[in-house]
Amino acid sequence: MVYPKDSNNLARMELANRLFFRLYQCANMLHKTGSRALEKEGLTTQQWAVLGALSRPEAEGGMSVGDLARYLKVSRQNLSGLIGRMERDGHIELRADTRDRRAKRVTMTKNGRKVWEKDAQPKIRAYYDSALTDFSTGDLTHTLHYLMKLLGNMEEIDQSIEPNTETE
Repeated sequence: MVYPKDSNNLARMELANRLFFRLYQCANMLHKTGSRALEKEGLTTQQWAVLGALSRPEAEGGMSVGDLARYLKVSRQNLSGLIGRMERDGHIELRADTRDRRAKRVTMTKNGRKVWEKDAQPKIRAYYDSALTDFSTGDLTHTLHYLMKLLGNMEEIDQSIEPNTETE
């Protein structure tokens, strides 16, 4: 005999599986098509995220590597290779932190700011317009709300698993 509660749990798990698989597919398509959109600027979606993080007013003086890793939700190890490539390409630079000489701050270079503001932004806006073509403002608001709610739950899971030493 199938009990209604069991049936509801099965339906919920099936929906959860489909949701997380679609998120996985969206992340992969964002990386593939977003990187293609900025190919001529030599930027990947990961580099786009770093420049976006550094372009925020609150990051005007740069960000520590640890803060940038936490903001982007990546490990310091993954970020370090990315920072090395972006530094080599002249988009960012590492500077000694004025408060802690042992720490490094990631800052956007003049060239990085030019690439971000003049070259990449128009293409990013066009990419957003295409990707969100059938979304109303309400759709965007609701989607953002639910993604933030999901992210918050996932951050709680992350904190409960073990102390986060990757981004310290």
